[in-house]
Amino acid sequence: MQNTGKLAGRTIFISGASRGIGKAIALKCARDGANVVIAAKTAEPHPKLPGTIYTAAEEIEAAGGKCLPCIVDIRYEDQVQSAVEQAVQKFGGIDVLVNNASAISLTGTLETPMKRYDLMNGINARGTYLVSQKCLPYLKGGKNPHILNISPPLNMQPHWFKGHVAYTMAKYGMSMCVLGMAEEFKPDRIGVNALWPLTAISTAAMDMLAGVDAQKQCRKPDIMADAAYVVLTRDSKSYTGNFAIDEDVLKEEGVQDMDQYACVPGHPLMPDFFLDITAEELNKGLPQAAAASGASQGTAGGPAKTFEVINSLVSEEILNSVKGVFQFNLTGADEGTWHLDLKNAPGGGGAGEVSSGKPDVLMTMDSEDFVKMFAGEMQPTQAFMSGKLRIKGDLAMAIKLEKLMGQMKSKL
Repeated sequence: MQNTGKLAGRTIFISGASRGIGKAIALKCARDGANVVIAAKTAEPHPKLPGTIYTAAEEIEAAGGKCLPCIVDIRYEDQVQSAVEQAVQKFGGIDVLVNNASAISLTGTLETPMKRYDLMNGINARGTYLVSQKCLPYLKGGKNPHILNISPPLNMQPHWFKGHVAYTMAKYGMSMCVLGMAEEFKPDRIGVNALWPLTAISTAAMDMLAGVDAQKQCRKPDIMADAAYVVLTRDSKSYTGNFAIDEDVLKEEGVQDMDQYACVPGHPLMPDFFLDITAEELNKGLPQAAAASGASQGTAGGPAKTFEVINSLVSEEILNSVKGVFQFNLTGADEGTWHLDLKNAPGGGGAGEVSSGKPDVLMTMDSEDFVKMFAGEMQPTQAFMSGKLRIKGDLAMAIKLEKLMGQMKSKL
């Protein structure tokens, strides 16, 4: 998506833009010659995550924009107010707000401490509301003013809640701001919209959730940046109240080559949260996707056959690599409990619960999906993100099991 210069000289206030999607949007705007305000917490380098507001500011100015980096925790009204005032003092106003900052914890109700609940709701729902409130007086005087929330369509299917009620509530809070504020500020011709990716996006957060190996199933943040640019350059008086999907926005502008955004062109992609699209529908027509959906030895005979094949593949190398004990509570046609010991020699598994101690990871899913997962027909990360798989315990250990499945699927 080529830059048009429509954002030249305009001031874009972005929360959480030190890395990932937020930074990609900031850089896209900067290439037009925009003024970019980064409101984020990362002033010092994180031991596991790249980028600070200052390194992002250097990149923004190198791309052709002007930048004001502000240390802001959007849970605190005084910090948000100060950043907004600094932006107005430096650039003369605010034309666009991008509410990108977000916190995520994919944990069930009993596994979510209130401190984590408060963090997610404080940043996602309350933070979005707060930053919008502080920017709105200036957006009313802005040029083609927009608020863009990086949040999903309001999909009220129960499976999008059951595995992570707190996160869904917090994320939908951002979307509810779109629903209400779009109507409230129509008289002020402020466009208020949401943008969400069709597929998982390669970010540091995705690394932590699903492991580096999952990146090949992702698209680059550039697709969200290009789609955001389209939204922010549309007429704010007529384009408001939309829950847009990145790919749809770009196709409306004539962009057909979506493979340019893939981390690994041609590789099957993973659908993002909150969208009722299956991996099979998303990847229809891809040769690798078709190959993955073919019959396999593991699909015949249900979980018992699957464990028979798994046990034949367990080795000392696998035990040393994984070092975990798993329990699977299966529902559906082959309802039952199964275990897999990849910590203690000789390893292996079968029917029944873990015989000694507690499992490192407890997985709950349909028995048919379990067989598909080990046969390579369903990616565990996709199952998890779509709500088909619930995980309790050591998430990092579960990621190790996904890597193991990658080694096993050719033999299952």
